[in-house]
Amino acid sequence: MSTTALTETPASQFTTRGGSFISAPVTLSNQAPYFRREFVAEEGLVRATLSVTALGIVEPYVNGSRVGDEVLSPGWTSYRHRVIVTTIDVTRDIHPGRNAVGAIVGEGWAVGRLGWEWQRQLYAEQPALFLQLELDYGDHTVVIGTDETFHVGTGAVLANSIYDGETYDARREPAGWSEPGFDDNGWASALRLDWDLNTLQPPTAPPIRRIEELTPVSVQTSPSGEVIADFGQNISGWVRLTVTGEAGREITIRHAEILTPGGELETETNRTAEATDRYILRGGTAETWEPRFTFHGFRYAQIDGWPGQLAADSISAVVVHSDMDRTGWFETSNPLVNQLHSNVIWSMRDNFVGVPTDCPQRDERLGWTGDINAFAPTAAYLYDVRGVLGSWLQDLAAEQTEKGFVPWVVPDALSQPSTPTALWSDVAVSLPWTLYQEYGDPDILRRSYSSMTNFIRQVAALLDDAGLWSSGFQFGDWLDPDAPASNPAAAKTDRHLVASAFLCKSTREMAATAKLLGHDQDAAEFDALAGRVLQAFRHEYVTSAGRLVTETATSYALAITLDILDHEQLHKAGDRLAEIVAQRGYRISTGFAGTPLVTDALSSTGHTDTAYRLLLEEECPSFLYPVTMGATTIWERWDSVLPDGTINATGMTSLNHYALGAVADWLHRVVGGLQRTEPGYKRIRIAPQPGGGLNWACTSHDTVRGRIEVSWKIHGGEISVEATIPHGTLADVVLPFHPQEGELTVGEGRHSWRYPGPVDYGVASEVTMDSPIRDLARNEATWETVMSILHRYFPGLPLDAAAPEAAAMSLNVVLEHVPGVSTELENDLKNALATARI
Repeated sequence: MSTTALTETPASQFTTRGGSFISAPVTLSNQAPYFRREFVAEEGLVRATLSVTALGIVEPYVNGSRVGDEVLSPGWTSYRHRVIVTTIDVTRDIHPGRNAVGAIVGEGWAVGRLGWEWQRQLYAEQPALFLQLELDYGDHTVVIGTDETFHVGTGAVLANSIYDGETYDARREPAGWSEPGFDDNGWASALRLDWDLNTLQPPTAPPIRRIEELTPVSVQTSPSGEVIADFGQNISGWVRLTVTGEAGREITIRHAEILTPGGELETETNRTAEATDRYILRGGTAETWEPRFTFHGFRYAQIDGWPGQLAADSISAVVVHSDMDRTGWFETSNPLVNQLHSNVIWSMRDNFVGVPTDCPQRDERLGWTGDINAFAPTAAYLYDVRGVLGSWLQDLAAEQTEKGFVPWVVPDALSQPSTPTALWSDVAVSLPWTLYQEYGDPDILRRSYSSMTNFIRQVAALLDDAGLWSSGFQFGDWLDPDAPASNPAAAKTDRHLVASAFLCKSTREMAATAKLLGHDQDAAEFDALAGRVLQAFRHEYVTSAGRLVTETATSYALAITLDILDHEQLHKAGDRLAEIVAQRGYRISTGFAGTPLVTDALSSTGHTDTAYRLLLEEECPSFLYPVTMGATTIWERWDSVLPDGTINATGMTSLNHYALGAVADWLHRVVGGLQRTEPGYKRIRIAPQPGGGLNWACTSHDTVRGRIEVSWKIHGGEISVEATIPHGTLADVVLPFHPQEGELTVGEGRHSWRYPGPVDYGVASEVTMDSPIRDLARNEATWETVMSILHRYFPGLPLDAAAPEAAAMSLNVVLEHVPGVSTELENDLKNALATARI
């Protein structure tokens, strides 16, 4: 892990020097076009640079060799506004005399199908190449650009699709096609494509690369006889194979996230995406191949047609995503929590393939605004996302300017217009604000300022006379676990309450942005709007005592964490939220809007123990239920996989969705104890809150000022807290369970504190007749004894400790509702609980 402080280098402007986009003169169906041209290089070459991009996915070659290490280039941007050009130093690849330059271009996002509506050719009718080779001889420069002098043919890539996979027939690869001297007489002259070259831009985000390889943890034969490799981790990428066999043999690779309970490949979560690659052998010596014009979300690969027995070292899974620097780490004494955090990291990696998407496996993979808005604080802690998300915000602003609204997905691939919605559309405001808080760079806000103000003013015009956002479509608390499977927007919480709550947040962020950037008139306008929206929310939805008219965990979480309530109302609201969570048996009852905030709402109002109970619950729906089911990424729904191992076939059951992993932000700040209090970590708060029986936790974060590390441990009646602070950062420290106040401020350096801790921390607690039934059931032996006693006196008494309505009740409360309870029954129960511990 590097300890170097993060820096950001602005990109220079790309300049075209002749040439245009070119394509094949005829439609090639699903085949990928191969482009080539020969040229003569003079003696005395000083430097050669190749600038290349495509409407599609481009793989460039010079003199027979693949150049550059990017994959899926140029990635997906809003192509009508921005097409990213990669520049590669190819000086060592050019030699005096005849040379050749070429490229293969797949369909990619520009031409292939996008979304579940089977749309194709959203940006271009067929793949197109732009290439510019500059040969610098010191006293003059020769520029070779794509035009009609390039020839185009076809080769081994017979079919390619982001969703459906790639078919490659090695027998049909033209030998030497990208080398000088190749006979291309049978190839056609390329056709110029009319495309605005002003859209060409240098990269501002890290490229997509092969990041690592995973070997199979097992290769098994299923009951039906299929050969299935398990790579042990749900990833984005593809399978690389090395095989020897006869010419014409076809090997098929089908990808899936999970197996059926019977051990067969389960492709339900792919929906209509075929996610199938095919390789047809050339024959003879060993052949190594991997697809280059598709990617898949998978853990398992079914491999058909392999000659002989498949050996585990013949295949590997290639992990592919944007090459971001890792910046955040977290670990605890609880293995399940550690796996949860690992799942968050992997879901982020798998969904940052150029664009922050919802999922990497099915016929969607779109840049949903709501997902990244909910997840942004977590993302910015775990990785340096300035490049990926800064580029994405450029696309958002460009689409917004063209269409007059913030699309729900960016780049916009939906067939219908997107109306303004909270948590989704307001990413235009909240994401730049989150990035500014993380990196402390006001230019982030400056670049997005027009987009931010346009959105807020658009929504301001939609408010009713009272100042509420009370009309129009809203996603609301999307994927509330109690919503019908067929209508994930039908949450318990009023969707317009959710909208108005988030508007309180975004208008406040907008006002602060305008003030920070010196736009005083705008600041006054937005400050007044923020005040109006806040008062309207309080008047409509909050009682003077702090109760919410919609009594759900989400409504209270929003009101508490979005600074909507008065200070004196917070205690009441926090207590009520804790009651709601307990009544639900400490299971999750929140969706997209509430889940990232509910643990914060609890711990910030004195209910840290309840927050830990919510975190550590293992019954569905819960943070840890997927972990107990073997998940290696975050699921779209808490019950995407049912307890019997079958897929919950709702059509929306991705097993790789990062949004609900936003709880990791609370893990970093509250469990780990590292919280930013001023932009760019100029000032931080170190205040870990141990709980849940955890004995230790540690977190570290590479900030723009350097690395910050925080760790704590409770052992042998002693608490130790350690911290490392970089130059330029002040830390306000609150030591947990300190016998005195334990608050101090420290600066740069390594700091360590040790002091006596609570003797009863982590010790099993006694239970009584007043303990919640949910607590009693945590000890299986105790619960079995309790139920046997109850059934001895009242055979068939229905009492389900897993039922939310019963979870918070005590045995005393239960007995009050049962007629004819005897003293003997009460004594038997008390005696059974006398020695029980949880």
